[in-house]
Amino acid sequence: MGDNVEQLRAELQSCPSGHSDQSFYLSKLALSLYRRFEQRGVLSDLDEAIDLDRDALALRPLGHPNRSNSLSKLAVCLYARFEQRGALSDLDEAIDLDRAALALRPSGHPYRTSSLNNLAIDLYTRFQQRGVLSDLDEAIDMDRAALVLCPPGNSNQSNVLNSLAVHLSTRFEQRGVLSDLDEAIGLDRAALALCPPGHSYRSSSLNNLATDLYTRFQQRGVLSDLDEAIDLGQAALVLHPPGHHNRADSLSNLAIHLYARFEQRGVLSDLDEAIDLAQGALALHPSGHSNQSNSLNGLAIYLYARFQQRGVLSDLDEAIDLDRAALALRPPGNSNRSSSLNHLAICLYARFGRGGVLSDLDEVIDLDRGALALCPHGHSNRSSSLNNLAIHLYARFKQSGVLSDLDEAIDLDQDALALRPSGHFNQFSSLNNLAIKLYARFKQRSVLSDLDKAIDLNQDALVLCPPGHSNRSLSLSSLAVNLYARFQQRGVLSDLDEAIDLGRAALVLHPPGHFNRSSSFNNLAIHLYARFERRGVLSDLDEAIDLDQEALALCPLGHSDRSTSLNNLASHLYARFEQRDVLSDLDEAIDLHSAALALYPSGHSHRSSSLNNLAIQLHARFQRRGFLSDLDEAIDLGRAALALRPPGHSMLHGDLHVAKSWTTSAEQLKHPSALAAYQVALKFLADWQHVTGLSSSSNHFDVVSKATSSLAMDAFSCSVRNGALETAVVLVEQGRAVFWTQLAYFQTPLDEISASGDIGKALAAEFKEVSLHLRAMLESSEDKTSQIGQLTQQRDDVILRIRELLDFSRFLLPPLFSDLQQAAKDGPVIIVNASQYSCDAMIILSAVDPVHVPLDITQANVLELSKKFQSLIREAGSSDNQLYEIISVLRTLWECVVDPIVQALRHLAQPGSRIWWCPTAEFALLPLHAAGPYARESHNFPHFYISSYTPTLAALIRARQQIAQDASSPHFVAIGQGNPDEGKVLRLVAAEVDDVARRVTPILPFTSLMESDATVQRALDALNRHQWVHLACHGMPNQKKPFESSFTMRDGPLTITDIIRPRLHTPQFAFLSACHTTVGHESSPDESIHLAAAMQFSGFRSVIGSMWSVDDEVVGRIVSAFYDNMVDESGKLDCRRAAVALHKAIKKLRKKIPLEQQIVLVHIGV
Repeated sequence: MGDNVEQLRAELQSCPSGHSDQSFYLSKLALSLYRRFEQRGVLSDLDEAIDLDRDALALRPLGHPNRSNSLSKLAVCLYARFEQRGALSDLDEAIDLDRAALALRPSGHPYRTSSLNNLAIDLYTRFQQRGVLSDLDEAIDMDRAALVLCPPGNSNQSNVLNSLAVHLSTRFEQRGVLSDLDEAIGLDRAALALCPPGHSYRSSSLNNLATDLYTRFQQRGVLSDLDEAIDLGQAALVLHPPGHHNRADSLSNLAIHLYARFEQRGVLSDLDEAIDLAQGALALHPSGHSNQSNSLNGLAIYLYARFQQRGVLSDLDEAIDLDRAALALRPPGNSNRSSSLNHLAICLYARFGRGGVLSDLDEVIDLDRGALALCPHGHSNRSSSLNNLAIHLYARFKQSGVLSDLDEAIDLDQDALALRPSGHFNQFSSLNNLAIKLYARFKQRSVLSDLDKAIDLNQDALVLCPPGHSNRSLSLSSLAVNLYARFQQRGVLSDLDEAIDLGRAALVLHPPGHFNRSSSFNNLAIHLYARFERRGVLSDLDEAIDLDQEALALCPLGHSDRSTSLNNLASHLYARFEQRDVLSDLDEAIDLHSAALALYPSGHSHRSSSLNNLAIQLHARFQRRGFLSDLDEAIDLGRAALALRPPGHSMLHGDLHVAKSWTTSAEQLKHPSALAAYQVALKFLADWQHVTGLSSSSNHFDVVSKATSSLAMDAFSCSVRNGALETAVVLVEQGRAVFWTQLAYFQTPLDEISASGDIGKALAAEFKEVSLHLRAMLESSEDKTSQIGQLTQQRDDVILRIRELLDFSRFLLPPLFSDLQQAAKDGPVIIVNASQYSCDAMIILSAVDPVHVPLDITQANVLELSKKFQSLIREAGSSDNQLYEIISVLRTLWECVVDPIVQALRHLAQPGSRIWWCPTAEFALLPLHAAGPYARESHNFPHFYISSYTPTLAALIRARQQIAQDASSPHFVAIGQGNPDEGKVLRLVAAEVDDVARRVTPILPFTSLMESDATVQRALDALNRHQWVHLACHGMPNQKKPFESSFTMRDGPLTITDIIRPRLHTPQFAFLSACHTTVGHESSPDESIHLAAAMQFSGFRSVIGSMWSVDDEVVGRIVSAFYDNMVDESGKLDCRRAAVALHKAIKKLRKKIPLEQQIVLVHIGV
């Protein structure tokens, strides 16, 4: 009919205007033009047809018998033009015309069904454009009415069934009412029944039913729906042979459904078939095809899934290439760009996981950022985009250790969680992800609020996983791990108890065969062992061992966790051996550690710790059975372990303990490696201190003091016994007063390096930065072996470059003996050492070899003597018997220690000259300077020599060097606090300060800071501005937390931490007229963490301090006599005269003050 347009146009022209047939010719020509448009697609034909239909409609007013036909035809043409041009006004008009036509075709009208169908189609189309659900509802109503008019046998029934099914399925997608989907499937089945094999619509009916069944499977998870959808899809594909215009869609749909079944059943043949089908679909969507990007994306998804199953990298590489191609076809603005970005990121992240190439991970993060930018606030996919970016930033943090990545990941997870409120199906994963990252940040920064928040999130996640939930075991395990971590920090046993209860519950959900059963055994065993350590209940330890054995049984040879299980069981058996002394436990522990070691070949990151463990336990068996072969092997293993550790790693992973075990074993066996063991151990200690830096926290000090306990003193003894006297001096210096030594060897040189020039400044900054990163890696709970190695190499390189600078060739190296010998420049320095192996004295002289003086006393005797003296001195003055007992101690000290030294000194130092005591261990609490026979016609030590003390040789050397650098005119301040915020009133403080003022004012500018003015801050300011200081106040030692030892000011304590924090301006002398200013840590006196040492290491070259309580009245008399002797021949105060001035003051007052007050004050420094 489209071919007779011109003939019909001629007929219309021959029909005069106003003729009754004019509308007929107009309508006839319009229909012919519409059909020619359908054949040729020329839009001008459609436009003309619409104009002609409008004219015809105008000639058919209400009541005209053909008006409904004109309305309907014009609506059809307008709908066709909307499909071509997309002008919604055409669609709106078509709907209005269809409504009008339907109104003219009441029930019984022969064309009512077609009007209902047309209106339904138009309304559905408008719904697709505008999303107004009332249009969709009305379309469904029209379909239902049409279906009523198409009883069985009606030729149009199949079409109406299909239309209603499509519209109901769409409404289900909008509202989620499953009854709509169920009804759609019923209608699809009825339509298919009307399309037997050979019917032209059979393939579309098969496809519609398959699509709706797949949708219902996605909702209800009933696999029979998915199986039927696949069977229908395969039948439809048969009807779409190569060349069929719907073949590509059939291939794609069937691939989707097979992939879904693979995800459910894991049958790889389904996945392989889906890939083949997707490749077939892609071949039918060449470059430029509108569906090419979808085909590329789908095939990429399936190949990635197969890579996950089979691990064939070519599948992953191809998936990445396909994703890149799909992304190129989805430029900014494309609705599917976000999904392409996401899947490409997923695939690249998987490749990063296999190859560890950081550029892949960096690209993943860039893609994630691109995807997130396409999901602004309010976008339905924003929370998943936030989640993906957070996951990948966290992965990069774990690789590179950059905390900003972790911080950003946490912020993103918090944003994602805010978009997943209560009831959101992904809320659990957001809670869990955020908890994981907060826990990771806690491990890095030790901020307990992060751990607390992680636990709160774990608890919220657990609430979302009631019994029977698939994620309940994960929630139980995560919460247990974090509660255990908090227990380790705060020591609250309720956290540990709860972690154990949760671990038990998680284990129940991991029955035999579950992939997480082994880790549940391990975690619960660790937690039970921790509770055993706290409460000592052996049943907890027994249960931990049973669980370890279960875990090991699940880790056969070749299992990745076998070595961990072997180590855990061995450690817990060793602990039980220590409790019950059952040798079979120890034997089994050794066998297990040997098996674990075999799984750590040369180069493995855990080989060192495995060597350590085995060495410790072999040493324990040697101590129990005495087999020298065990001891020899323990020594060899310990040496091998230590050789594998990078600098700084020792203390953090127990290597110093192994080195000390080596020393103990070698001493017991008299092994020739003993001295080497001490040297290695002390080197590790120095390396660790250099990396971890300084801290005045009690915890840090406790770690240091525990690690160094007796090590340096035993090293000194070993060196002496081996005739290596110079080595003895170097080692004891290296391992004593560790905090002060590091303060001197680390902080001060870095300042000097920075001040040496631009190169020095840059190197000092680089050293600090690398050391900070290395410290963070060493303290991490995760395996950071490769990063530690890289940073250690960087740090070593910086150190070497610093050593190339002028005057810094010994940076971070222990001093040479020739350097230490300079401590004896102004008189001998006498190291008095107490070790479990021997007690010795060593006289250091400035120009000749050191002199060894063996002492006839044991360490146990020294300890007993020290305890007795400390007890006596607390009660001094209470009776004559007390005085006798004090003298008895001083006599013993003379006979066993000091007199042999004096005999050696007779040939080395002139009588009346100065000497310096450098006592170690228990000797540090005894008044060596006051020893003597205390008998008539005999002399005590002060008769022979003038005593000073020094904590270390290096401290004395530094004090002398600083003296030489001082050229400024000094200022004197006296700080007096007789009315502190706590403690009794000191009545004579004001008089003492006045007495000092009278003697000093004529010589130096003098300032006093008294009572209400003597506050903590003003005292600190005064210390910073004055070079000479006299402190008259209470001294408050804290033997448990020595850094909290303090001078009592009006508003609170002036602590050691306060004193050492600022850099004081060329200080020279301090007289500490206070109690206990040389009393340090009760179990580590050798560390010299006391007020006098703090003053010395803050820069004061010369310090007077007290070893115990001073009498307020007596000290005032000593002070007067002391300052009378401090002025030199030129009339100036000289801090180098302090020792002599104190000696003369005591000698002058000896018969006027009690013995314990004669010997309480000591001089430290130059």
